[in-house]
Amino acid sequence: MEREPMRIREGYLVKKGSMFNTWKPMWVVLLEDGIEFYKRKADNSPKGMIPLKGSSIYSPCQDFGKRMFVFKLTVAKQQDHFFQAAYLEERDAWVRDIKKAINRIDGGQRFARKSTRKSIRLPETINLSALYLSMKDPENGIKELKLEKDKRVFNHCFTGTCVIDWLVSSSSIRNRKEGLLLASSLLSEGYLQPAGDTSKAAAEGLSDTPFLDLSDAYYYFPDSGFFCEGYSSDDDVVLKEEFRGTIVKQGCLLKQGHRRKNWKVRKFVLRDDPAYLHYYDPAGGEEPLGAIHLRGCVVTAVEDMPDTKKYDAENILFEIITANEIHYYLQAASSTERTEWIKAIQSVARTGK
Repeated sequence: MEREPMRIREGYLVKKGSMFNTWKPMWVVLLEDGIEFYKRKADNSPKGMIPLKGSSIYSPCQDFGKRMFVFKLTVAKQQDHFFQAAYLEERDAWVRDIKKAINRIDGGQRFARKSTRKSIRLPETINLSALYLSMKDPENGIKELKLEKDKRVFNHCFTGTCVIDWLVSSSSIRNRKEGLLLASSLLSEGYLQPAGDTSKAAAEGLSDTPFLDLSDAYYYFPDSGFFCEGYSSDDDVVLKEEFRGTIVKQGCLLKQGHRRKNWKVRKFVLRDDPAYLHYYDPAGGEEPLGAIHLRGCVVTAVEDMPDTKKYDAENILFEIITANEIHYYLQAASSTERTEWIKAIQSVARTGK
């Protein structure tokens, strides 16, 4: 049986169209021998495949002055493919791994990634889709609970410890270490979602494992009725907010209008569940003027745009491309603030509901 190529890196990037100068968000998967790109993460078949044998990669790429953090991949047939990352460190990580994969192919070697995690072999009988259905079984599956932490109530969720306990009791694994690997696979494939700061930080790579076997790390099924409630600051009554979830970041930005292309100051509020960026009149008002759905979006820095010079917009513009390919252009007060917004939006787009 032929060995399936290793997935070295994957994530959303902005890709330039092959025929027209259009840039669209794509779910990009770097394999040992090529790059696959999908319209959406959940798609089963790729929109295209770029072979790495005989390819060359160029970074930084200055072919597009208005777009930052672009890298170019030139294949053996002298065709150019352009990708844009969200910020410098992300671009450099992609370029580093692609270079390593190309060098391995040229040297006739397989890709090997250093890892501090101990490799654990799972039983070959494990089927994540079937396991997910068993976990959701109303009688014998994992029980959804109402859990409380950090002045918030998480509805229809469960702890990391409960997941590992269930995997052990159902004989799906042989020990808790093996359970961590299996639960991490369920998390990476989207069968589980993190809820709360502890589990989200681990999923973002800030822990030894993406999944945590802890009683204060919360998770939920993506198609459940999960929502988060916060305590009132005046008393201990739980209030269901008009917009669910925790505020991750808020502040004023300039936003370009879709029709007149004029720029106006708006107050933006970024929430993690559901994954929305609401914007308001900064002069006041409880009702939002609109919202940007972030689930599956791509966010990138841009260099400049028409009608922005009067705002002295150098190094402070960024663009959000939603899953249905609507483009939003925003302007921060500084390059540091722009990077903070990009990273916050990226985090919510990956883990928010």
